Amino acid sequence: MDPTTSSLWRPIRLMLATMDDDIAKLYAGTDIKPSYVMELLRLHYAGPMTIRELADSVRRTHSAMSQKIAAMKAAGLVTTSSGVDARSKKIALTPTAVALVDRLAAEWRATEAVIAELEAEVPYPLNRVVADIEAALGRKSFHDRIAEKLAEDPAWR
Repeated sequence: MDPTTSSLWRPIRLMLATMDDDIAKLYAGTDIKPSYVMELLRLHYAGPMTIRELADSVRRTHSAMSQKIAAMKAAGLVTTSSGVDARSKKIALTPTAVALVDRLAAEWRATEAVIAELEAEVPYPLNRVVADIEAALGRKSFHDRIAEKLAEDPAWR
């Protein structure tokens, strides 16, 4: 039997992908990707940061942030300069990005307002679901839970 025909994970992933796609439509025809918005806003409000500082502030890996910075630099949204040592780079917004900040912040506020409206429409708000799942994962990680199930499955051995 194909295990992919039934999934609890897929509807969540598809819902989030659909929501992300709808946000992306707002930026159609621009160099802005929705995945850049948090970092651009963080750099605007907190000021220039190293890749590590920015990654930590938005809870991403250094590697992922380094790749994102390269893409945002290619799009003309950020500049890099030497940090306090040869291994670090300081990231700052370009004038092009600074000119977009008000629009980016407006989209962020509108998105958050819509999420609040959606949460008011459902009996169990998404932020509560996330908090409850995070608490459960704090007791036992997702990895450990999957590993336990795999240990019981002869096909995994």
